[in-house]
Amino acid sequence: MDTPSNQSTNNQRYFTVWRWHFYAGMFVAPFLIILACSALGMLFMSNTAGRDNDRLTVAIPESTVRAPVATQAKNALSTLPDSTLIKYIAPRDTDTVALFQIKSADHDNMVAVNPYTADIVASRPANSNLYYTFDSIHSDLLLGKFGDYLLETAASLTILLILSGWYLWWQKRKSIKAMLIPNDTAPNKKKRSFIRIIHATLGSWISMLLLFFCISGMAWAGVWGERVVQAWSQFPAGKWGVAPVPVSIDHSQHQAGMDMDNADAAPHVHGSTPAVVPTHGSVLNSGTAKEVPWVLELTPMPVSGTTMGKDGIAPNIPIMIDTVDRFAREIGFNGRYQLNLPQGSTGVWTISQDSMSYDMKSPTADRTVHIDRYSGNILADIRYDDYNAFGKFMAAGLALHMGTLGWWSLLANVLFCLSVIAMCVSGYVMWWQRRPRHASEYRGLNPPARGQRFTVWWPLAIPLLAVAIIFPTAIIAIVIIALLDFLVISRVGFLQRLLK
Repeated sequence: MDTPSNQSTNNQRYFTVWRWHFYAGMFVAPFLIILACSALGMLFMSNTAGRDNDRLTVAIPESTVRAPVATQAKNALSTLPDSTLIKYIAPRDTDTVALFQIKSADHDNMVAVNPYTADIVASRPANSNLYYTFDSIHSDLLLGKFGDYLLETAASLTILLILSGWYLWWQKRKSIKAMLIPNDTAPNKKKRSFIRIIHATLGSWISMLLLFFCISGMAWAGVWGERVVQAWSQFPAGKWGVAPVPVSIDHSQHQAGMDMDNADAAPHVHGSTPAVVPTHGSVLNSGTAKEVPWVLELTPMPVSGTTMGKDGIAPNIPIMIDTVDRFAREIGFNGRYQLNLPQGSTGVWTISQDSMSYDMKSPTADRTVHIDRYSGNILADIRYDDYNAFGKFMAAGLALHMGTLGWWSLLANVLFCLSVIAMCVSGYVMWWQRRPRHASEYRGLNPPARGQRFTVWWPLAIPLLAVAIIFPTAIIAIVIIALLDFLVISRVGFLQRLLK
């Protein structure tokens, strides 16, 4: 039986959580709107022009015989003086272009080539179309590390926002069914706000997916992702017997670039060790775009010039871009795949195909193969089954996150983004509807139960703080806000009127 005392306590707890939910929502909602809008832009661009115009089409000749990749690459290199070939991306379909990334001292271009005639179809700076603009906004708000920190903080607080939102809506509905499908028997029917029903019910439906998106998105972020989770999820350096021990090689007889011939003898190896060991991310990512599967980004790269590896290109076959392309097809790479050329004396040929790069739909088909540039041996053949548990979660999760699983996935992502925007806008509408009707009473944010002071309800506060501690930027933000409240806001009348 609810006594007046119990009702008062319950109301105090409800308003305490509501105020926290309100303040967190005011901070988080603008970021969620930006993330949702930029995600819609990325979905549109990746499924129309593609990230680098890889969806440009060409006429298919009767012979359907493609020009040698080396010929296509030579024409691509001719568009930029003194350039080096970095990457070849095979055509997505029989009627789409091949892509070549070429670099000079001052330029980094992506060149689209007709794979049948080797004619240049288009050339533009790499990472320069609208997709990458939306991607940069989605990643760091165009503010670099500071923007990355802001978005990670917003995502961390969104998790706490979801938990507090569940509590608030549960207290009103007392039934999961009523939380998802409000009906005429719901309590306080006459007092319900239509906007609140939209906000809370929509939140109930998408909250689990939003929680999933926050966690998978933060795994790329600079603090929780790179410093906490990703750092412990990389492959050990010697997993495939190819520890990345840098070497000093006499490569006078070997030519770096697209037409490196295999020498008869193995290069001479000396034991020199540079200070920094290259990782998959530092070698294969171009610009700020994430092109390497999450679990591999911080994993050290194998090196050429050792006696490691086996079952690669036959010793009597010269190692050049056409033979590596043919070998990639022989070992199972079909359709669009990416071939990174060796850079430097210890660089390797890297053949890769993954859903995160829009190469194919299934994340379980992810594969990365490294080939020694001198011996032709396979140094590593990394597949989805080799990933650890969180690596598999990220591979599958990012495919869902990016809408690469097919049209149903794309449509689901569009509906999700629109729902997030609607939920955030409805939250602001509710705040506007709650404002005092008289201008003289309207001051500041007007939070719930304005002017009242509540004690901390520890049964809920402790779980929320425990979750916050898991995500460092959330607990940092909470500590900063608490210090500001104690040292500044509570001592300055204007700020008290504005915020409390």
